[in-house]
Amino acid sequence: MKQFEANEHGPLQGVRVLDMSRLAAGNMLSVFLADFGADVIKVERSGTGDDLRSWREQGEEIYWKVYGRNKRSLVLDFKSEDGMQKLCKLVRHSQVFIENFVPGGLEKMGLAPDHLLQLNPALVIVRISGWGQTGPYSHKPGFGTLVEAMSGFAYLNGYADRPPCLPPLALADMVAGVYGAAGVLTALRVAEKEGRGQVVDLSLFESIFSVIASEAAKYKLTGVPTMRAGNQSTHTAPRNVYECSDGQFVAMSGSMQSMAMRILDTIGRPELKIDPRFSSNDARVAHRDELDAVIGEFIGARTQAESLELFETAGVTVGPVCSVADLIDHPYVKGREVIVELEDESMGSVPMHNIVPRLSHSPGGFRRPAPALGEHTEEILAELDALP
Repeated sequence: MKQFEANEHGPLQGVRVLDMSRLAAGNMLSVFLADFGADVIKVERSGTGDDLRSWREQGEEIYWKVYGRNKRSLVLDFKSEDGMQKLCKLVRHSQVFIENFVPGGLEKMGLAPDHLLQLNPALVIVRISGWGQTGPYSHKPGFGTLVEAMSGFAYLNGYADRPPCLPPLALADMVAGVYGAAGVLTALRVAEKEGRGQVVDLSLFESIFSVIASEAAKYKLTGVPTMRAGNQSTHTAPRNVYECSDGQFVAMSGSMQSMAMRILDTIGRPELKIDPRFSSNDARVAHRDELDAVIGEFIGARTQAESLELFETAGVTVGPVCSVADLIDHPYVKGREVIVELEDESMGSVPMHNIVPRLSHSPGGFRRPAPALGEHTEEILAELDALP
């Protein structure tokens, strides 16, 4: 089990982040900054705090424990005059400000970006919303579910003979959080060089759409939107999940011509390499159901372990389909320390993702567990009193 380190460190040491966001996107963004040494102060409401705390499992704040790590919690009534004064003083002594109110909400609080930049001209202000700060949908609330549906992602996800399928996780939020971290680091570089802050307008819709943006180009060429293809691909074949004789599954991809040919050799069907249905990628995509039937029959006669050994020995790109239960003791996960167990007061320890990405010279680290609501209020206010 990894222990938290008392000392502050990391390449972002000295960067103070005020995170007034709630739920997933903002916390994904700020945990990245916190992991690399930024002092992330979660400004929370009294009583309930960040809504991510309410995503519980058997009474435990599981999501908060993971995405609240390395942060400090400040309970502040910013609707009061005293609370607003404290918040504004913190703004003057911070480098990054994160919020995800419905567009216009920050202005109603008297914290419009122009005012924040008057308080701190070098401040990086991240505004997270479903649809962006401008445009005809800017006034609408934007939960990730709505964005995943409207962006085209759900339409592509699933099987053609079944309804569109939403992702089983906060995908749009998490992608936006990663984009937001990149935006913050870019804006901090500008502030460092020019002394000038700016607004990072972070839209969940644009973030998730960027992942499937090639679909727009395909539609221009074909005039037809891509239909759901399950685990198959509409641009390469073979590519699917295949069931083994023991009920387990393997995933396989033959996205290169040489790999597709190697797969046909490995399943003992070299004659299919010159079959006009399978000799080129375009032909294989057009006949992918027939190709999958051939591959599926071969794999279905073997266990997962047998299939993996056979294809890996042949140099075929194949891998197991794993549940999280499979991953906990998986040799890759353990050898790479993809999952780390961090000490926790109520659970003893909590398994969660390791630092991503890994920097050779200035790696991130684990400094503190996710805080209890308001845990650092007195500490932060004492530090604030000491500031000019």
